[in-house]
This record gives sequence, structure tokens and C-alpha cells, in this order.
Amino acid sequence: MNGFARAVAMSADVLREKGTAVSATNKAKDKAQAAKGKVKKGTGKALGDPVLEGKGKAEQAKGNLKQAGEKVKDAGKK
Repeated sequence: MNGFARAVAMSADVLREKGTAVSATNKAKDKAQAAKGKVKKGTGKALGDPVLEGKGKAEQAKGNLKQAGEKVKDAGKK
């Protein structure tokens, strides 16, 4: 393998590793967003605040959708 081919192979390995780290970070952020939305929703419900409850539901749904997107990306990598 010549120097150029070796460099390309090493770059591909580095990108794969970085992609995994980014994916794990995104998954953690998405899970946190869904959890935050769930807390907001519960707080709004407990306080009788429909606006806060609605914002919580929306944030929870957004986090759940992002998690589903990450799962689809992971399935595509296999």
C-alpha cells in the first residue's frame, strides 16, 4: 500500500471513530431533551398550567423524534 492509500485508510478510520462519538453525544442530548420535556409536562399538569404542559409535550416529542432519527442512522451504518 502506498503512502496516499495508507493516509486515506487512516482518515476513514478517524472519521468512523469521530462519527461514533458525535452519534453518542447526539443520543445523549436527544434523551435529555425528551426527559426535560417530560418534566415540564408533569410540572404543567401538576400546576394546572396547560401552556407549560403543552410546551413539555412538544419538547418531549421533539426529543423522541430525534432519538428515532438516530436509531435509523445507526441501522443504516450496519
